[in-house]
Amino acid sequence: MKSKQIALFTFAALLLGSITMKAQDLPKPPVAKIKPKVTKIHGYQETDNYFWLREKSNPEVIEYLKAETAYADAMTADQKGFRDALYKEMLARIKETDVDVPYKKGAFYYYTRTIKGQQYPIFCRKAKSMRGAEEITLDMNAMAKGKKFFNVGAYDISEGGRLLAFTTDETGFRQYKLHVKNLTTGKVTRNIAERITSLEWGNDNKTLIYGQEDETTKRSNKIFRTTLGSRKEHELLFEEKDELYQTSVSKTRSSGYFLIESSSSTTSEVRYLSADKPDGVFQLVLPRKEDHEYYLDHIGDKFYIRTNDQGKNFRLVTAPINEPGNKANWQEVIPHRKEVMLEDTDCFATHFIAEERKNGIPQFTVHDLGTGKSHVIEFPEPVYVTSPSTNLEFDAKQYRISYESFITPRSLYDYDVTTKERKLLKQQPVLGGYDATQYKSERLYATASDGTKIPISIVYKRGMRKTGKSPLFLEGYGSYGISNDVDFSSGRLSLLNRGVTYAIAHIRGGGELGKEWHDSGKMLVKKNTFTDFIAAAEYLVAEKYTSSDRFAIMGGSAGGLLMGAVTNMRPDLFKVVMSYVPFVDVMNTMLDASLPLTVGEYLEWGNPNEKPAYDYMRSYSPYENLEAKAYPTILIRTSLNDSQVMYWEPAKYVARLRTLKTDSNSLLFKVKLEPGGHGGASGRYDRLKDTAWDYAFLLTQFGIKE
Repeated sequence: MKSKQIALFTFAALLLGSITMKAQDLPKPPVAKIKPKVTKIHGYQETDNYFWLREKSNPEVIEYLKAETAYADAMTADQKGFRDALYKEMLARIKETDVDVPYKKGAFYYYTRTIKGQQYPIFCRKAKSMRGAEEITLDMNAMAKGKKFFNVGAYDISEGGRLLAFTTDETGFRQYKLHVKNLTTGKVTRNIAERITSLEWGNDNKTLIYGQEDETTKRSNKIFRTTLGSRKEHELLFEEKDELYQTSVSKTRSSGYFLIESSSSTTSEVRYLSADKPDGVFQLVLPRKEDHEYYLDHIGDKFYIRTNDQGKNFRLVTAPINEPGNKANWQEVIPHRKEVMLEDTDCFATHFIAEERKNGIPQFTVHDLGTGKSHVIEFPEPVYVTSPSTNLEFDAKQYRISYESFITPRSLYDYDVTTKERKLLKQQPVLGGYDATQYKSERLYATASDGTKIPISIVYKRGMRKTGKSPLFLEGYGSYGISNDVDFSSGRLSLLNRGVTYAIAHIRGGGELGKEWHDSGKMLVKKNTFTDFIAAAEYLVAEKYTSSDRFAIMGGSAGGLLMGAVTNMRPDLFKVVMSYVPFVDVMNTMLDASLPLTVGEYLEWGNPNEKPAYDYMRSYSPYENLEAKAYPTILIRTSLNDSQVMYWEPAKYVARLRTLKTDSNSLLFKVKLEPGGHGGASGRYDRLKDTAWDYAFLLTQFGIKE
């Protein structure tokens, strides 16, 4: 890239909003150098002209990324006023100075609060009741001073409430450092260990057991023990040597046991140790067996084991603590059910709660240990998402639940498991007179080519008429068995209020309809994910919710793979594609076992070192399947320090697409060059500004400019 061209792009970026450029005045897009790299594998000879963009320390690479970002800014210079207005509009809906609902642990009530003008939350607590004096445990704003990026990962209070173990990331690469703060003296011991993935306190209030990731691959592979005040070295307790597996440490809510879980995406095994004897030796429950997953919790003299030994949707059994691995001692509590996925269990002293999913909708079933009776917690809306909130007290009779939908702001409830009374503690404030009755949500179903019904959740402002002329924004993900549930966004109101319909396609590969739903959209049937999304899009057009010239789609990470695949397959179906940290360079990434997370992902995508998997993945990988044809308008975002999907994947994709696309539609690539991670910026105001930028771009494509 010539320095003169780079200067032009940078200068144009500085002129944001000052001029409206005519077509002939628009700068030409950056052109990446071609440096062919040839790979021979399975009888193929693959030429990658942009492999060199992986060289993060190469100044040419950074200059190219800067040029792309400056070009994107220059091409959207006339949207500055609109994005500023959108930012102010969205900010006006947020209660900037606010306090979260406190939760109890031991003798203290813990909460976070925010202050207007400050990017980050402040962690606080009060002793005995909320009428006590406030103690600030961590002020993220003070800790982040002078830093472009800052995040607190783990936040774990010792059983006695005197010590706080916490982890921090200052780059966005998700490599966390461990610190301990003495909450009595205020002294912080920094950098006790690095690359922390999980941690738990022993009941002696001085022993820490923590997980650590490999520096290169970022696979969590080791568990250590350290005792504060001791001269002993950090003791390695467990090392997971199989690269398909990751490991972590947790502690049961009962505070009875540490659990070391070692798992791949299809198999797991668990070790346990009394938390009262943190210097002891972990015991294995059951050795790993391919395709058998099991997970533990604890009440009294029993372990509660969630296992898929009799079906993919799991069942629940109990086992005596002194011999949990002897399956002859297992007593079934909840059988396997084909129509209900048992996703997790929450164990308490007098009851346990089954976290389930039925017909794609999450639900909670309360099981009383005294009476043996059970009941389902009811919710009022047809489409919603609910999840456990913070429930740290083992003896609690109140179960704290988070609930929201497309039209109901995030709401925290305490549910009394005995009386069935539900108490609203707080609903996310939406300032400016939000009226939920002005919006409508639905659950629709498209039909895939094989007859499978694909759920679609949709929301729009009342008064929308199905004429095919309404703009529509469709989101998708469909990987790792992760459920892409509906949620509430006050920022999204800026789209709905301007007549944009918003929808989510719950495609195969996700977890919305249980384990079978995931299995039918991965490995050698991964293309179901893409064809499901296209079927959902075609349905929305056929039903006149929108038309192809008013249709925008969005996905991030593995959802970015989805965007790349469906855009290659049906570029005529969409007007705008918005892709975030997209996994689009599938083959090159999956062939490089040194990259973060690659080997463990063989169980999701396949191992390309095996020819059948290579052939199949090669047939849909977005980067390899770009062609000389017309593409929609495309916006792609990434972060230089993303550790999940490396920046060079979208960089290479954009560079190659620029040489092939035959249309005049915009192809914009925004790179967060300052510290930022897989989720973008860390500060709340910075994130909102990014959203305003994207919404201004999207709405402008629909012809909406104010």
